[in-house]
Amino acid sequence: MLNTEQILAAHKANIETLFGLTSKAFEGIEKLVELNLQVAKTALAESLESTQAVLSVKDAQELLALQSTLLQPSAEKAAAYSRHLYDIANSTNAAVSKVAEAQIADAQAKFAAVIDSAAKNAPAGSENAVALVKTAVAAANSAFESIQHATRQASEVAEANFEAAADTAVKASQTAARSSNGKRATA
Repeated sequence: MLNTEQILAAHKANIETLFGLTSKAFEGIEKLVELNLQVAKTALAESLESTQAVLSVKDAQELLALQSTLLQPSAEKAAAYSRHLYDIANSTNAAVSKVAEAQIADAQAKFAAVIDSAAKNAPAGSENAVALVKTAVAAANSAFESIQHATRQASEVAEANFEAAADTAVKASQTAARSSNGKRATA
């Protein structure tokens, strides 16, 4: 049976875990706000440069060339922003997952201790029932570990696919820009 000290200790541990998770969530939010502020500052500076460049254009040919150079880095910037967002979300998720896995491992250990204690105090002849419960708990733990492993693998595949898609988009925009510049040069 649980005594008052054990209940208070469990409650204190749960509160500490909650505050730790809240802290990790705020760290992720701070990183996101910092990223968005940096993007806004950069966009404002680039907008000023672009406006000044457009105002200094002397003819239509120069305007077309300028337009191409201004649009080319857009896909690269979007891909970089997406990578930063993904990194922030991934690191925050990893921190939360680590805490959750520690909590689950602790709960599993406590549950196993309760089962062992119950087995020691079980009446004679209940060995089969105790063995059945232990087998069921071991099977549930094994299933949970399999799910965790599959989730990690899916996350790794999603990350690889995200990187490949971002790289493809950047390369496609670079190829289109080069092609567009080549057509203007021959015109």
